Formats: sequence, C-alpha cells, structure tokens
Amino acid sequence: MAKKRILLKIGSNTLTKETNHISRGKIEDLGIQIAALNDEYEFIIVSSGAIAAAKQFVKLDNQDKDVFVKQALASIGQPHLMRIYNENFKDLGLNTSQCLLSYSDFEKEQTKKNIVNTINVLVKNNYIPIINENDTVATDEIRFGDNDKLAALTAVLLNVDILIIATNTNGIYTKDSIHDENPETIKLVNDLKSLEKEIGESKSSHGTGGMQSKIEAAAISKAANIETWIVNGLNDNFILKALKDEIPFTKII
Repeated sequence: MAKKRILLKIGSNTLTKETNHISRGKIEDLGIQIAALNDEYEFIIVSSGAIAAAKQFVKLDNQDKDVFVKQALASIGQPHLMRIYNENFKDLGLNTSQCLLSYSDFEKEQTKKNIVNTINVLVKNNYIPIINENDTVATDEIRFGDNDKLAALTAVLLNVDILIIATNTNGIYTKDSIHDENPETIKLVNDLKSLEKEIGESKSSHGTGGMQSKIEAAAISKAANIETWIVNGLNDNFILKALKDEIPFTKII
C-alpha cells in the first residue's frame, strides 16, 4: 500500500523551543516520530532555523534588523542547521538531504518539474528532503513568512496528503478565549474567511510569521484539496499525538 505523504513545516520558534539556540532535543524528537511512522508515512521537511543557528556562533558587525545581515546569518547558519539534523537523524537510521528553494523556482515549469523529480527520487530512496528558502538570493520568507508560504507551495507541488505547520500554540484560538486568558482551540475549519476574524497580529520571538501567514499558507493548500494542520510543535511527539487526535490542534479542510 502506498505511503501517505506529509510535509512538515517547522519554524524557528519551535526548533529553538523558544530559547536562543537550536534545540537538539527537538530535532531528535522529530526524528524519533518520523522513524516510528516510517511504515505508513513519508516525510518532507521545510525547516527554518538557519539564522537562529548562526546566532549561536557569530555576531556580525551590522544590526540584525537589516535584511542583508539576516541573509548573511542564514548563509552561516544553514550548514550548522543541517549538521544538527544529520547527526540526530543518522543516529535513528534516517538519511537527510538539503534542498534550497526560492519563489522564482515555482514560476518556471521546467524548474518545478526538476524539484518534483529530485524530491521524488530522494524520498523513494529513503532520504528525507530538508527544505529551506535560498536566503542568499531571496528574502521573502526572511521578511514575511518564516517559510509558511514556501511550505504550502511545496506541499501543492509535491501533492502531499497533509501539510503540518508546527508552531508554539495549540493551533488557532478563538479571539474571545484569548481575551479571557483561557485559550480555546478552533479544532475544525472549512471557511477561512471566518477564521481570519479570530486571529491577531502577534508574531513569534524568532519567526517572522504569526497566524496570518499560516492562514495564507492554508489557503494555498486548501485550493489543492490538501489538509493543513496547525499543531503545537513544542509538545513532545506532537505528530504522533495529532495523528491519534490526542492533543488539541486546528485542522483546516
């Protein structure tokens, strides 16, 4: 029986577990779950975290708020990020590969075919593609989305079954419950317009996204009949628990 395909997008705030450095424990947690689900699911990962990885090792002269400084940090941090993935996943018998993409890659038919063919070969041969924005030449996700939109476009291109966006909340909360300081997860969504009325403008400490960018990503995947799950990635075993419906999260269908 063919395996289901999951695209997992994991942002900087989740990878750092809301600290100032990449959490090896969180990356190990991802690997343990992927290994446990290997018989039923194949995984493609869209991972932020290159800038956060760089900040553990260097401090550049210019201010971090400049986009070109963030591009330089991403260039420094990306090899470190991949090394952490490689080391932790290899210990679990998992192989990894790096794919760097930019939005212009999704505008050309031949380039899109190349992406699909390459990633399909990797997955078929039991290599997990770890995708990030090519930050040396592109700044879209550095500025705006923390890879949410990139993940959605990739999910559609690769015809995945589920797009899981890992964040630092239990999905999307109702606005009233946030005001009451008793957050209540919106568990199932059909109408994205109604969902937009519930979200605020807050962004995570490391990421550049926030819930607006996640809803925009969900709109892209929904148009291709792909479910989007917004799950709290700070929980251990969050993929396994979401698949068993053991934790609250938002499912957009």
